[in-house]
Amino acid sequence: MLQQQLKETAKHGLAAGEAQAPERPDWTIDQGWARYTQEEHGVWRTLFERQSKLLPGRACDEFIRGMQDLPIGPEQIPDFEQMSKVLKKRTGWEVVAVPGLVPDEVFFEHLANRRFPAGQFIRKPHELDYLEEPDVFHDVFGHVPMLMNPVIADYIQAYGEGGLRAYRLGVLEKLARVYWYTVEFGLVQQSDGLRIYGAGIASSASETRFSVESDSPNRVRFDLERVMQTNYRIDDFQETYFVLGHLDELLELAKIDFAPIYERLKGAPEHDAGAVLPGDSVVTRGTLAYHDAKRQVAHA
Repeated sequence: MLQQQLKETAKHGLAAGEAQAPERPDWTIDQGWARYTQEEHGVWRTLFERQSKLLPGRACDEFIRGMQDLPIGPEQIPDFEQMSKVLKKRTGWEVVAVPGLVPDEVFFEHLANRRFPAGQFIRKPHELDYLEEPDVFHDVFGHVPMLMNPVIADYIQAYGEGGLRAYRLGVLEKLARVYWYTVEFGLVQQSDGLRIYGAGIASSASETRFSVESDSPNRVRFDLERVMQTNYRIDDFQETYFVLGHLDELLELAKIDFAPIYERLKGAPEHDAGAVLPGDSVVTRGTLAYHDAKRQVAHA
């Protein structure tokens, strides 16, 4: 499941990993596209075709348009340079290759300068649904289509700038939750229903279905301080998804001075991942049956 893929990402708040530092101080490496094997392209094709069949009617319109406008398809792992030419012309972003997870400050510095750091390796055939680090499929298929959208493009740059401040203030955990519940596991309300825009969902076959179709999870309207106080699942599907009324709400987040919020939330109670609070605007209240059943098995 995708959460396990992102488990190490959550360990130090967001993106700090334990990969050996490459020679370049910004941790970028050459993608080495010519070195991909036919087996690796085959894994990409399997994942691409599976998700491409699942996402229409489940992913938001902006994600589907981004996929259509990018030079990516099932045939082969995308060339970052070719993809970046299209992306840069549209929103000023580019994709840079990194060996895996990178330190927080490096990650934020890239985002603040409209560079999206993407792992250049791809999972093995036996890891289609389980991976400990984000690979090229998660990073490119999951994230890059939304970077073609000006709102997401501006929001993630602002997040990078805010991340650098949070890193220096020592409050990354609170900000990491915002990233998790928006960029990775966010839902948005469209006129035709709830849709996916988060990369952690869009790149996972099982969570694609679970997030918008299962009766188990809560779906709650996004509220910034509520999200900043809410724990998340790193080992399984989310127990609660936070729902935007429109992607433009992210632009409002980009304008906020987070410093007073960090101060206000010092010592404030934290909420369980599956909690529904009296002040929540509930889109759908979940049964939590999926997670309750797993907890019963664990305690048996």
